[in-house]
Amino acid sequence: MTDWWKIIIFVYLTPIHMSSKTHLDQHCETIMREYRDNLPWFEESSQKVYQLLKDTLDKAGLMTAALEYRVKEEDSLEGKLEIKGGKYQSLKDITDIIGLRVITFYIDDVDKVASAVERVFEVDWENSVDKRKALEIDSFGYLSLHYVCRVPDSEYRMEIQMRTVLQHAWANMNHDTGYKSGVEIPPRYLRDLSRLAGMLELVDDEFSRIRTELTDYRRKVRALVASGNLEDVPLDGDTFRSFLEMNPFNALNKRIASVNQAEIQEVSLMPFLPLFKGIGCKTLGDISKLIKNYSEGAFQIATYQIGLTDLDIVASSIGPQDLCIAYLLKQGSGKAGIRYMFDTLNGKSESNDILAEMIVQQAKDLLFMNQ
Repeated sequence: MTDWWKIIIFVYLTPIHMSSKTHLDQHCETIMREYRDNLPWFEESSQKVYQLLKDTLDKAGLMTAALEYRVKEEDSLEGKLEIKGGKYQSLKDITDIIGLRVITFYIDDVDKVASAVERVFEVDWENSVDKRKALEIDSFGYLSLHYVCRVPDSEYRMEIQMRTVLQHAWANMNHDTGYKSGVEIPPRYLRDLSRLAGMLELVDDEFSRIRTELTDYRRKVRALVASGNLEDVPLDGDTFRSFLEMNPFNALNKRIASVNQAEIQEVSLMPFLPLFKGIGCKTLGDISKLIKNYSEGAFQIATYQIGLTDLDIVASSIGPQDLCIAYLLKQGSGKAGIRYMFDTLNGKSESNDILAEMIVQQAKDLLFMNQ
């Protein structure tokens, strides 16, 4: 066999091993050495800035969906340097060796997070980007706020990304579909993706709008409750919670507790909301009327139940519970009404039937039932 056949066989049968390692020039290798030498410091610093930001957001009362941090991996940095290594004089010119990401539930919270970041970190405004303002008026796409900040007590910088849950979802879809490049996707799919981006942006805005309006509603409700115009306040979770802040059952509870000189143990009264609704209360004014018209009956029921005992602790629920019992008995709801009350407050149980029967029998001798 001639030598040229050997060459052909060698070329076609010898496996070709492609090196996956990037080829960096001497300048970029110097940057990589600086990165490796400082990697422990970057890892420690990333944890510190994460904790500092977390503490700041917690102190400001800002709820986030996620708060993440990372140090750029070696392969990722090598790839970046291979593409545009000449852009950087040293590692200090690379702004995302340390990266943090704050994901909020609402779009208006992104700006609140940004304000918190500005208070604790030195922002490099020249290299920071608000992608929310970068889009044309007739386009939709990736929205996020990127701050480049100084790592405290160093010459290195870090990147902090701030976006909503929906913006984060879109960013991930961008990455998976290659939508950013727009090269390999047919126009009809690009149009569909653009429509989807617009929908997500609209949903983001609507969530924030609803939250703002709910906040305004709650503020108005608190003002109405404080003014005493309870007839104008519909009964719902927010209004009932504001009503309870006024301790409307406090006088009745103290009167009942005085029978045994008992201590009042505070418990949540929110479970009474569905009960008050169930017996026909539509406004806070209806509950106020209940307190005014049936407190005497509630006191008589409580006195009958605890007057001959040595009970020295009563729950703050005793007042509203006996108030409802007095109302239901006086309205003629009888045993079925009392059982409904216990089923609503405590969950359905056969023991509720026995308890309801006992209360109905006891109440026959009470003065308020015969007035």
